[in-house]
Amino acid sequence: MLRTYTQIAAALSLLISSGCTATTTTNKQVLADREPEATTAVVTKQQVSGEHYMVAAANPYAVRAGEAILAEGGSAIDAAIAVQLVLTLVEPQSSGIGGGAFILHYDAKQRRLTTYDGREQAPSKATPELFVDGNGEAVRWIDAVVGGRSVGAPGVLKALAKAHERDGKLPWSRLFEEAITLAEQGFKVSPRLHKLLARRINPGVEKMPAARAYFFPGGTPLAIGTVKQNPALASLYKRLASEGVEAFYHGDNAKAIAKAVQTSPIAPGLLTEQDINNYVAKERAPVCVGYHQYRVCSMAPPSSGGMAVLQILKLLEDKNLSQYAVNSPKALHYFTQASRLAFADREVYMADPDYQPVPTQALLDNSYLEKRALLMLEHDAKKQAGHPGVGIAYGKDDAFELPNTSHISIVDNQGNAVSMTTSIEMAFGSTVMVNGYLLNNQLTDFALSPKRDGKYVLNRVEGGKRPRSSMAPVMVFNEDGSLRLVIGSPGGSRIINYVAHALVGVLDWQLSAQQAINLPRITNRNHITTLEQGTELVELKTQLEQWGHKVRIGDLNSGIHAVEVKGGKLYGSADPRREGIALGK
Repeated sequence: MLRTYTQIAAALSLLISSGCTATTTTNKQVLADREPEATTAVVTKQQVSGEHYMVAAANPYAVRAGEAILAEGGSAIDAAIAVQLVLTLVEPQSSGIGGGAFILHYDAKQRRLTTYDGREQAPSKATPELFVDGNGEAVRWIDAVVGGRSVGAPGVLKALAKAHERDGKLPWSRLFEEAITLAEQGFKVSPRLHKLLARRINPGVEKMPAARAYFFPGGTPLAIGTVKQNPALASLYKRLASEGVEAFYHGDNAKAIAKAVQTSPIAPGLLTEQDINNYVAKERAPVCVGYHQYRVCSMAPPSSGGMAVLQILKLLEDKNLSQYAVNSPKALHYFTQASRLAFADREVYMADPDYQPVPTQALLDNSYLEKRALLMLEHDAKKQAGHPGVGIAYGKDDAFELPNTSHISIVDNQGNAVSMTTSIEMAFGSTVMVNGYLLNNQLTDFALSPKRDGKYVLNRVEGGKRPRSSMAPVMVFNEDGSLRLVIGSPGGSRIINYVAHALVGVLDWQLSAQQAINLPRITNRNHITTLEQGTELVELKTQLEQWGHKVRIGDLNSGIHAVEVKGGKLYGSADPRREGIALGK
């Protein structure tokens, strides 16, 4: 069996070049069960405190851009826009204006929580057989993720612009200034960006001409500390700053996206200029549950992440995890069992609610979850989807979600907050590059096979549909309705476990957010219990196996960013597993 991600990437490069046949399931499982970069031990980071504002995100350049906006009196939404624009430049492997996002915004004065769906959309001409070959079988996953076929209409800028119309304070053009300067003058390539390129984490980067020229100048990956300029992105940002967001969705940029997708040298796609013109960001009602004395809120479908996190918490509530020591074996056993149940429901019931009914309220109903909690056994066991007031009419899908993405947490000087998870899906997305930014490969978050066991899957490809996501931006509120915590993480489908575990750390074990983020990670997606290598959790392997767990030791590369509100102060936290920071005043 392949043991390291480097070996996996090398094997995938060989697969793509040789055209050899290998089963989709095998290739997917090999990569889905491993993280894209190795860690030997989890160091700790210290929280940052402030009284006025706070921003935590995945790269220091982006955080400084957001802090500058907050220091001028800009809103949380203003800062989120500045952060995302810089992340597109300095962390192109994880998110960018060629991708999508889910955004939670809290208006402190109105005590109003609004959520924005900036998830990508499938091309209007897409059918459920988009990823099915001539033999009626799902294509190899590597043939799905690389190239134009996997690209959906990007949504992040439309969602941010929609939020800015309501809650922005500074002019739209001001929010582009730091990103334009960095793109023109250059930024220093980070160790993480270099490492992912050097490991050939996405074999498509070297096979797509524009991406290869940008990331592999002279045939070698960008070196750490290289001052990298991006004049094409700077030029586009200048147009967007002066003309507004429609300059992205209409005109030359929209034409360029469509052309790049349709003429991709690998797997040309169906996305048209009209698909991009017609993209609409949607405001959706948040999903919320009570957990002990708190109210926890997240994003509704097409996010499955928010729903699954809330299900996990409610399934755990009666277990009263505060009675157990932090990361004790019994507490983590119950955590994995709640996660198994949530993932079982996720695979069957969660998708874009604009296309088929999603039983959102039924899945969070107390009586339903009380019945499901009875399945949280003292021994480990695979879980099946429940019956939340509806018959099981759909099959389990084989959507593929890789561990990348980025998360931004912000509180401004008025107490307004943003929790935003943003992604282009796989590291470096589809590797199709336009005007200095990468396009997403989010269509592989749909089920590759439209039917399983003779039943249609809910999350199948359809024209204009938004693929299911595991992104789970979260806000927690105190009993009096005041803001308590802003949190989220990257990590593919493991986002659900990362966020839920951190919430247990803060809300049950009364840790600071930074202490909870520093904790060793554990995940279970109704398959294998994975313990983070290089941590003390490895010592629990034997005990968990005695309880029936199939245990794997591996990298769990979360990237949680959080802002806490306690005692009139703000506390920013960043995950030690990545290069993010928090800054505030």
